[in-house]
Amino acid sequence: MTLKNAKKIYFTLVAAVTVSGFLTVCTLGQAVRRKKVETRLAAAATEHEEAPLFTVRESGGRAAVFRCGEDEPFLFIDIDTALLSDYDRAMISEGMYFTSESALRQFIEDISS
Repeated sequence: MTLKNAKKIYFTLVAAVTVSGFLTVCTLGQAVRRKKVETRLAAAATEHEEAPLFTVRESGGRAAVFRCGEDEPFLFIDIDTALLSDYDRAMISEGMYFTSESALRQFIEDISS
């Protein structure tokens, strides 16, 4: 084996390991994020038995916050719903209920990051 071939093999392996590591980190990040969302939704579901104060759902292609019983958005969340994961888009299209302003703020912070 020549030195030139050895270098090619070495750099090919380094590139393959780097790409694999990057994909693994991205996949784990999405799994952690999905778990956070599921936990937050489970908490929201238990809170849903109380009267919700806010609803987050899609309005005009954007995520919007509605106060309980109102048809006009109270606040638009500055995100493009097309950029969200399929899971997040589905949850927003169904409508997400929040019984406290702090839970709503936490959701907006999580979804915006």
